[in-house]
Amino acid sequence: MSVNPILLEVFKNAFSSIAEEMGVTLQRSAFSPNIKERRDFSCALFDKEGNLVAQAAHIPVHLGSMPESVKQAIKEFEFEEGDMVVLNDPFAGGTHLPDITLIAPVFYRGELVFFVANRAHHADVGGMQPGSMPLSTSIFQEGFIIPPTKIMKRGELNEEFLKIFLRNVRTPDERVGDFKAQITANLTGIKRLRELINKEGFEKVNFYAKELMNYAERLIREKIKKLPEGSYEFEDYMEDDGFGNEDIKIHLKLTVERDKLIFDFSETAPQTRGGINAVRAITLSAVYYSVIALFGGEDIPVNAGCFRPIEVITKKGTLVDAEFPAGVAAGNVETSQRIVDVILGAFAKILPEETPAASQGTMNNVAIGGTDPRTGSPFAYYETLGGGTGASAKGDGESAIHSHMTNTLNTPIEALEHHYPLRITQYRIRRNSGGRGLHRGGDGLIREYEFLCDAEVSILSERRRLSPYGLFGGEPGEPGRNLLVTSEGEKEMPSKFTAFVRKGDKLRIETPGGGGYMREE
Repeated sequence: MSVNPILLEVFKNAFSSIAEEMGVTLQRSAFSPNIKERRDFSCALFDKEGNLVAQAAHIPVHLGSMPESVKQAIKEFEFEEGDMVVLNDPFAGGTHLPDITLIAPVFYRGELVFFVANRAHHADVGGMQPGSMPLSTSIFQEGFIIPPTKIMKRGELNEEFLKIFLRNVRTPDERVGDFKAQITANLTGIKRLRELINKEGFEKVNFYAKELMNYAERLIREKIKKLPEGSYEFEDYMEDDGFGNEDIKIHLKLTVERDKLIFDFSETAPQTRGGINAVRAITLSAVYYSVIALFGGEDIPVNAGCFRPIEVITKKGTLVDAEFPAGVAAGNVETSQRIVDVILGAFAKILPEETPAASQGTMNNVAIGGTDPRTGSPFAYYETLGGGTGASAKGDGESAIHSHMTNTLNTPIEALEHHYPLRITQYRIRRNSGGRGLHRGGDGLIREYEFLCDAEVSILSERRRLSPYGLFGGEPGEPGRNLLVTSEGEKEMPSKFTAFVRKGDKLRIETPGGGGYMREE
């Protein structure tokens, strides 16, 4: 069968539209505001070997890590029609425990032909603190660990697994609703893929799935060929791990070798006591995201072919390739952002006109839990906050938005105040927090929460001491601030902390601005 370029485009859009529809299904049927409002999830299609065929435009940190989950499931199970596998174990294909992945085989005439999968961030999966984003020293403190397990067997829900899981979380009703939404999303993907196969025939659908990967590979290789060959180094630091360890180095040696890119993180610092460690899947995601962001475009389909020209070298036991049982809750959300900063810093030496200065470099994770006085039931709330993006040769950075490894929205104030005993007393742009330059970095934001009951708060953030860097003489962005306001006054808090708060206390998060860009045009 020869490749028809028109059909190649048709199938590119057919596959991606299936993933997008899965996402719409998941969002509309989810229970938690974190999935329904913030859209903290991703959906994708895979071939029967577990290679990414198409992913909807959801969360970048899931881009390179979801294939690891699918391949782990393939390795461990013989699939039957109606099965689905659930997992969240970061050391078996996951990222951090709140991100729960559901994987379903797609059968056609009795033969396994594709997989569909989705990953969603659950607002609580147990562990030592509400929201399951604790200041941890071990994965055992972070929540309920799910190795690859069949949540559906021949179309029947695994009630025994669900019973054990729900007994270990603070908000079981919400978790059931989100699980069922994830199952429904996969069923939607299975249905649409079968419809496509019935219409076009399996041979043609499978052929174009493979050819789209080959096409993406060729396009990325052509982009790499235009780069000057050589090696380029850059390093940046995680400011702390929450347990006294500071300035933890992430080092990259980026090599351009004909039509191939080699990312060598071997000189990165060892994994640390606090839970900022990243498993290798997160590092892969950060690399793949950065390459797609710089070289991609609407003409390049995002699939496994994009990653074939890329080699990633990590050293076991380091911050970017942590070993069990390291704490990893913040590795997925904070260290992933710094890995991107390091990658873009290296690319700035190769593509100065295309590469932006550092964005805020944090997701500003806010987790709050307690007992809701309106219902008498436990609640667990989680969200991330936007900030400034880095300026570039093309213009100023954007203000008060999520950047890089997160692609979520904010939680609307109306939804937040409806679901939780919280009140937002400030929500505005943090003016002049972006770094100055010929082009200015985007500004951060200010969000202040008033607690309407006693509660426990966990904050995982970065760039509170080490500012987002500017490029070519551009000034760095303003670092962020975490402030706790009580009857005793205002207290500045560290980048990572846990605190018990009283009714009437306030938490104010001021997020970092992006770096400026000074290079003359």
